[in-house]
Amino acid sequence: MRHLVQTALLGLALSASILSGAARAADKVDLLLVLASDVSRSVTPEKFKLQRDGYAAAIANPRVLDAIKGGRNGRIAVMFLEWSGMSSQKVVIDWTMIDGQQSAHAFGTRLLEEPRAFGDRTSISGGIEAAMAQLDKAPYESERQTIDVSGDGTNNSGRDVVAVRDEALNRGIVINGLVILSDTPMPWNPEHTNPPGGLAKYYRDNVTGGPGSFVMEAQNFESFGDAILKKMIAEIADAGDGRAFR
Repeated sequence: MRHLVQTALLGLALSASILSGAARAADKVDLLLVLASDVSRSVTPEKFKLQRDGYAAAIANPRVLDAIKGGRNGRIAVMFLEWSGMSSQKVVIDWTMIDGQQSAHAFGTRLLEEPRAFGDRTSISGGIEAAMAQLDKAPYESERQTIDVSGDGTNNSGRDVVAVRDEALNRGIVINGLVILSDTPMPWNPEHTNPPGGLAKYYRDNVTGGPGSFVMEAQNFESFGDAILKKMIAEIADAGDGRAFR
């Protein structure tokens, strides 16, 4: 009888192990992607709408969906985070698996419905820290983790952005950037949106990094949607594709 009980318990343990392994396998995705969007005071209502509309359209674009389907698992996990001042970060949409048109469309639709979170200073470092914390909480597994930072100005609040960027890189996280260019500098702080050498250079020097990382520029309303589309395709594709956008 003892032998039968031991055998039954061993069988149950083996079944539980197999089921647990299957569950873990089901949670694997090709990419964990945090979309970290700037909503600081310099981001006008027009720029805010530009970001929301651009990401909502890009996530459901057939080219992006093709890139997702081309991965080993055919799915990615995405979350949308808005950041502003040192202590102003909010998860707008929590981790969501994108595996086809239906899930992508639902993500985009919800993104357009959510209200703006903040209008504080610009803490890129705080945004990256918040993104790293969310990557730690992700209910999915992936060998690739990317933080996608979009913004229109330099870091002027919180920790040193280079130090935080380097912490992320040391964890194997790739940080890409999409800068929203401003034709007219802010009168009270012109170097915030128009730093020496340009905002793209500032992002390359201080914000982005990791294998295949890149910075793209959105020079106007028309180019922003195209830039987001190209950036997301590069992020979803296998490592290295983003180098074309350096």
